[in-house]
Amino acid sequence: MTTTAPALIEVRCPADGRIVGTVANQTRDEVAAVAARLREAQPAWEALGPEARGKHLRDWRDWLLDNERRLGELVQSETGKSWADASMETALGVDIITYLTKNGPEFLAPRKVSPHSPAGATKKMRVVYRPYPVVGLITPWNGPIGNPLLDVVGALLAGTTVLTKPSEFTPLSWIEVVRGWREDLGAPQVLEVVTGAGETGAAVVDAVDMVMFTGSARTGKRIAARCGERLIPCSLELGGKDAMIVLADADLDRATSAAAWGGFLNAGQACISVERVYVEAPIYDEFVRRVTEKVAGIRVGMDSPGEFATEIGAIATEDQLQIIETHVEDAKAKGARITTGGQRRSSGQFFEPTVLADVNHSMDCMRHETFGPTLPIMKVANEDEAVRLANDSPYGLSASVFSSNPDRAQRVADQLQAGAVNMNNVLSNLFQLTLPMGGWKESGIGTRLGGSNAVLKFCRPQAQISERVAMKSEVYWFPISKRKAVMQARAMRMMAAGDWRRRLGLRGR
Repeated sequence: MTTTAPALIEVRCPADGRIVGTVANQTRDEVAAVAARLREAQPAWEALGPEARGKHLRDWRDWLLDNERRLGELVQSETGKSWADASMETALGVDIITYLTKNGPEFLAPRKVSPHSPAGATKKMRVVYRPYPVVGLITPWNGPIGNPLLDVVGALLAGTTVLTKPSEFTPLSWIEVVRGWREDLGAPQVLEVVTGAGETGAAVVDAVDMVMFTGSARTGKRIAARCGERLIPCSLELGGKDAMIVLADADLDRATSAAAWGGFLNAGQACISVERVYVEAPIYDEFVRRVTEKVAGIRVGMDSPGEFATEIGAIATEDQLQIIETHVEDAKAKGARITTGGQRRSSGQFFEPTVLADVNHSMDCMRHETFGPTLPIMKVANEDEAVRLANDSPYGLSASVFSSNPDRAQRVADQLQAGAVNMNNVLSNLFQLTLPMGGWKESGIGTRLGGSNAVLKFCRPQAQISERVAMKSEVYWFPISKRKAVMQARAMRMMAAGDWRRRLGLRGR
């Protein structure tokens, strides 16, 4: 028996369970119709040029700032975040708009190319960057405004149109951001949002010319396979199990503060959260003691807007909460010590900030993505063991290493299999817009951000060649003759051979 998908999806606040809105579970035909409108609008948007497109984006930035508090409240209502986490949602996007609109025209400028040999001296050559007509952007529930803004700014600046599909668990705040672009600002209708569950996302993949997806490795693999069938490109940022290595000469105050922040920001619901820590034996006990003290002081709850009374909020979905609980119970059963936290709260989808000591690689918390407020810490004998264990993972999004010796930190960083390595810091690569952000192994394909890449990834390079001298015919055109063929062969030898004997048609010694 088949079941019919619901026409509406309820959105609930995970902090208290109340319904805060409903959205349509849009069909494949509806998604295709939206994509068709975008495809029709794209040529005029591209023709505006990056300066004019940047003006619309800067207006949008100002709208985000003008509506910052209201948007933060909306984020809280559907995510249960603390105000500290919710208020960060627009900040990174505002920074990206400022950076890319300032530098975008330079990034997109045609690039002159010199000929590789005298034979090309009569040609003028350049590379221009032409956008994909429609880009599909599928984003998860952990950052309903911040996640889309990581990519939509560069895509719009590139001249694409963008079809966005937010998570069905947290669609409301992004719907409002898109409405602001379309209605309040009256910007060109080149940004759309569709809502729904997995089938809606699959319809997006089938309707666009390039896909940018952020989410689980399992779903990312399915998207990559479908994009391969359609012969369209995709960029995937997938799961992470980010390792933090703390060497014996590390500054323990800084390292433990970094672990407490890097592991619990957004209640650990970030791809680049610190998910496992390897500490050299001489400082292991002291590290655990200090980090436990700091984590025990983390305040949990969805505070009121503007209060900043808590550090972390709710877990966005019940399924994710169950994964966190399962990982903690598995670690306990296999011998881990819980030094603080360890259980969910009695009301709402909250889980206590949890430190797991004496863990090992037989435990799920060290092998699989937890995506929650846990910090498993493992003792290692030396840096070689730390590197080996850090690399013993199917994931490779980012990592960190702490040492007071810059050369030692660099040596470890150079061995880690991850798309980014922070030395004496955590998560800082996310905020450096000139650096690429992308995963190795099952953490993804391609990168986001990274200077010009933030824009050019949404473009196709086009080679353009024109003539400096308009001759009646090229020497290699028809008709073919022995004389022309011999002349071409001699010219090729004169330009390409490595010694004078071969240039003159003689065999080399």
